[in-house]
Amino acid sequence: MSMKIGQISPAQGSNIKAKRLGRGIGSGLGKTSGKGHKGQWARSGGGVRIGFQGGQMPLHRRIPKSGFDNIPFKKVYSVVNISDLNQLDDGSVVDVALLKSVGIISKIEPWGLKVLGNGELTKKLTVTAAKFTKTAETAIQKAGGVANTIVVEHWYNSAESRKKERKAQAKLDKK
Repeated sequence: MSMKIGQISPAQGSNIKAKRLGRGIGSGLGKTSGKGHKGQWARSGGGVRIGFQGGQMPLHRRIPKSGFDNIPFKKVYSVVNISDLNQLDDGSVVDVALLKSVGIISKIEPWGLKVLGNGELTKKLTVTAAKFTKTAETAIQKAGGVANTIVVEHWYNSAESRKKERKAQAKLDKK
């Protein structure tokens, strides 16, 4: 059996007749045109936004926030002041593992060691860390020691760390 163009019709329920408002009682949409009597919803441009609860604190503001936080990308360092390095022997090679074993730091953080310039350094040390403050670096060099910067590699910033590593290497090559 072949289909004829005169027999084609739209799918059941796909075509809906337009509401003809204000066309008398018999239409079911006469007088107030289906808007009820008076009030905000009967006016033109009336109504309130979605989620409005009559001035009460809306549900979306009562529920605690959830979602994105920056914790996996936070840079956390094991921090030590140069004054704490005076506990070590003169001429030591200082790194995170040594500081942990001596008990100067309690935990080795994923971004490595950061040396701060608080206090005075009286011993000649070779310090290897991920970061130094300018005052810490000058204090170590002033005491006759060496401040070596290493780059800690991470899965989400490998290009950034390679760039830092090249900068640090160029700095070492100049010395």
